[in-house]
Parts: sequence; structure tokens; C-alpha cells
Amino acid sequence: MIATIVGKLVKLDADIALVQVGALGYEVMLPSYCVDVLSGRIGSQISLCTMEYYEGTPGGGNMVPRMVGFLNAGERDFFKKYTSVKGIGIKKGLRSLSLPIATIAAAIEDGDNKTLMMLPSVGKRMAQQIIAELKGKLQAFAVGAEAGADTQAKFKPCQAEALEILIAWGEKRTEAIELIQLAAERHPDVDSAEALVPLVYRLKQGVEV
Repeated sequence: MIATIVGKLVKLDADIALVQVGALGYEVMLPSYCVDVLSGRIGSQISLCTMEYYEGTPGGGNMVPRMVGFLNAGERDFFKKYTSVKGIGIKKGLRSLSLPIATIAAAIEDGDNKTLMMLPSVGKRMAQQIIAELKGKLQAFAVGAEAGADTQAKFKPCQAEALEILIAWGEKRTEAIELIQLAAERHPDVDSAEALVPLVYRLKQGVEV
């Protein structure tokens, strides 16, 4: 199973990205919040945590392999829990995730029907079903929902790319966002992820930058 894919973003549609890795091009299905984050990144190096599934009718002889991508492993783990809810499959789950994962997780934990009903394909009954099955199980995904989402939305492309790299290397999203923000404040002229990531690690190690 392919768990991570790192390559050049060649094309981005409403729900699919084409990622070039060497001589191969991978078609990756994306939730809509992920498409929003990656917009404007055509031609840039990106990193996605992925999961695979087969689409079709078992026994029908035409099962098609599909790959789904997320910004980090935590969001992939959330999706697995989210699609365990009765009535939410892979495609419906991807269509409905139009808000950041942390925001959706926080809404589920708070029993916030109104926010969930803002999601495509999620009506009142489905919102209630999601809350009934998942409330109390998503605290880890809801941490820093508002602050993290607001800060990340304001990131420049190089800062967003640096965040993806740091998360792919095992850093916690909230801490990585704070360090990137601090490094960018101290070095406003830095305009590439390659230059920003070392500065973040120097800050984390307590080295003045």
C-alpha cells in the first residue's frame, strides 16, 4: 500500500490532483478543503499522506484501484473514522469535507448540527448520525481548530509547503504552525520552503535565528 506520495503537482481539478513522481504520474482523489489549500501550487513539490481503496462491485470483475490524498497522517486517520459512520462512503465523505478537518472534528465534539449541515451532502439526519457515532472520539483532531485553521489560511505558498514537509517528517501541526510563523516574522525575506524549514528546526532546538 502507498502511504505517502511526494512529487510535483502537475494538475489540480475540483476533486483530483495529478502528482508527478519521477516518470510516473499518480491521480489522487482529494477532499475539497485539500483542493483549496493546494490551489496556486501547480508546479510545486507537495507531500500527501494517502490511502487506497477499490471502487466497483465485488465479484463484478471490474474493481478499479483508487488513491485518496490528505495533507497529513492525522487527517487521513480522521477520514477513516469519519467514513465508518453508516451512510458515509469514500466518495460522499470526500465531497462533504469542505471545511478544515479540525473545524469538523470540533463541531462533532460540540454536537454542533448547524456547522455539520453546512457540509455538502450532509443534512440534519446525517449530522445527527455523525454526532451520535463519533462524539467523544475526535478530541485529538479538534485541538486548535480555530487558531490553526485561521493562521494556516494566511500562509504564503512557501510557508504552506514548509508546513507539509514538517508534518510529513513527524512534527505536530500546531507546533509547526507556530514555529513557521515565528521564523517568518524574524526572516520576512525568506521565500522558499527549503530555506524556511532549517530555520524552523533551529528555533525548535533553541538556536537564535
